[in-house]
Amino acid sequence: MKQPTVYIITDDEKSALYIGVTNTLTQRMYQHKNKEISGAGADGDLDKLVYFEQYGTMEAAILREKMLNEWQRKCKDKLIAEQNPKWRDLYP
Repeated sequence: MKQPTVYIITDDEKSALYIGVTNTLTQRMYQHKNKEISGAGADGDLDKLVYFEQYGTMEAAILREKMLNEWQRKCKDKLIAEQNPKWRDLYP
């Protein structure tokens, strides 16, 4: 089932964050983990899913992605920590 989702991934050191949007989070995370993604989000080892939000429409998800990309890093860190305090990989 397709579900518009905004997600945040990082590396083991939490040195960088990538915010993306997809209709198929499980498939997209598989692609990140297996280095099948090119372009943004493909650099380094950004493959640890630490946060996601699901939406009813892709338009709403894209708007949220754009909003989060404008935030300062400390605000993104706080958002992640509120739902995932230990920054565990949420990908099954």
